[in-house]
Amino acid sequence: MVRPPRHRHQEFLVFCRQVARAYPGVDLHLVMDNYAAHMHPAVKEWLAANPRIHVH
Repeated sequence: MVRPPRHRHQEFLVFCRQVARAYPGVDLHLVMDNYAAHMHPAVKEWLAANPRIHVH
């Protein structure tokens, strides 16, 4: 049985790191849905350490 992709804070952080590496030195604005993965303390900590990434 093939598992569907997960949408947890761990996968969201992987995505954020990939986007940040792909666009170095650029302010990035991520438009988010109401999903809780981006509200996790680990995500908030990473975003605080990366102020050029803006979440809306």
